[in-house]
Amino acid sequence: MILIADSGSTKTDWCLSLQGKQLQRITTQGINPFFLSEDAIENEIRSELLPKLQTRTLDALYFYGAGCLPEKIPMMQRALSKCLEVKIVEVNSDMLGAARGLSGRNPGIVCILGTGSNSCYYDGEKIVSNVSPLGFILGDEGSGAVLGKLLVGDLLKNQLPVGLKEKFLREFDLTPAEIIERVYRQPFPNRFLASLSPFLLRNIEEPAVRSLVFDSFRSFLTRNVMQYDYKQHSIYFIGSVAYHYREILEEAVLASDMQLGGIMQNPMEGLVSYHKENKFL
Repeated sequence: MILIADSGSTKTDWCLSLQGKQLQRITTQGINPFFLSEDAIENEIRSELLPKLQTRTLDALYFYGAGCLPEKIPMMQRALSKCLEVKIVEVNSDMLGAARGLSGRNPGIVCILGTGSNSCYYDGEKIVSNVSPLGFILGDEGSGAVLGKLLVGDLLKNQLPVGLKEKFLREFDLTPAEIIERVYRQPFPNRFLASLSPFLLRNIEEPAVRSLVFDSFRSFLTRNVMQYDYKQHSIYFIGSVAYHYREILEEAVLASDMQLGGIMQNPMEGLVSYHKENKFL
């Protein structure tokens, strides 16, 4: 019996499986050790996951998460081990989870476009190179947080068509002052900004809106993917933004003279297969 977790900054997707067969899927809040303490992570698991989980006794737990940097992995392992009776606890980055879930044992350039964004070159076994995403203030091009940031900035500076600003403020029941408060003074501004980005999809027929999304994807490809050997390898994408904006993303990839390998919403199906085939237990 194994439990696999794919965690971004917004949500965590858990899958309990036995010999490659999915037994249970659970969704909880995102668990990012870069932002959360060990106690907060333990509390989240005990309050959100354990009441729903069919069993607490496991052969192995594979946790792939945003913010799981090498220095944060021991903390994640301790928090998980305190909550579950498990023989093996392996914690890796969400980037490796995406690579294993999309590419399996095949090399390729793997990208995440969700609340945040990231990319890597994966040789079929390990991540060989990774351009630092830098977060939504300095980087994270093409992510939900950055799309939300660009949207709000353009709306509040009157750079988008007349009427969109009022429509946006009405739909989200926000004032400009409340937006500033949420972005600069309250926790998790990246989640807040990402929650606003679906407005772009609902208004994607507006040329200025479509251009904003397309340009952000091109920026992601230029500033990240082009630093890998993209002429020789296919590009794989995963994440809610990649999935829901796939038509524009495909256009951006084609315009950048790249070969698209595939677009998926999440890597769980591939991860279940990967851990069955590779028999890590």
